[in-house]
Amino acid sequence: MLSRSYAAVLFLGALSPLLAACGGDDAGAASASGTTVAVAAGDDSCDLEETELEAGAVTLAVTNKGSSATEVYVYGEDDGKYTRVIGEVENIGPGTSRNLDVDLAGGSYEVACKPGQSGDGIRTPITVAGEGASSSEESAYDREIEISTDGKTITGLDGGASSGERIEFKLTNGADGPRVLELKNPGGGVAGEVDVDAGATGEVVVELDAPGTWQVIIEGNGLADLVAQLPVD
Repeated sequence: MLSRSYAAVLFLGALSPLLAACGGDDAGAASASGTTVAVAAGDDSCDLEETELEAGAVTLAVTNKGSSATEVYVYGEDDGKYTRVIGEVENIGPGTSRNLDVDLAGGSYEVACKPGQSGDGIRTPITVAGEGASSSEESAYDREIEISTDGKTITGLDGGASSGERIEFKLTNGADGPRVLELKNPGGGVAGEVDVDAGATGEVVVELDAPGTWQVIIEGNGLADLVAQLPVD
């Protein structure tokens, strides 16, 4: 028969992996870096739980309290305007939530909630203190161009662009069937494309790496292409 003391040692030995595992989980939770900020995106509001943050990893926990699908962007400053896209999360339906993860260096930014997934959005300024990560120095893209189609025309493609820009081309498909948004460079090569279902929005990021006339093309199965030109200097 085992003595009580020996049995206790065996019992604690059996428990030790479980205790270690529990301790590991706690340590992992405690060591998780970053800050989480709740964002309430409404039809005419964009409310952040905090607007003064520490540099580093930030998670914007977005809840759509509005009546239509929304998207949320973080913009950095570029030549006095907040147009440099640091991060984005799209297609947040009414009553649903999604997270937007960004790495922010010290500086000032704007968080934009875009009900209906269009326009400049409802903006809330935020201030970030400290050095932070370097990822905010390079945005996912420089700006976006929003275009739409009804199946007969392309609208929204006004003006030109500059060589070297990274642009998100965002198509809202109002046609009666799926369409493909395609970008071709001046040499005729395909620089990017995305399939967009009827009634949906799709986007593709393209770096305009050469000057000349680029083509913005909307294709439909068995249909004539819609073509618009984008001059790039």
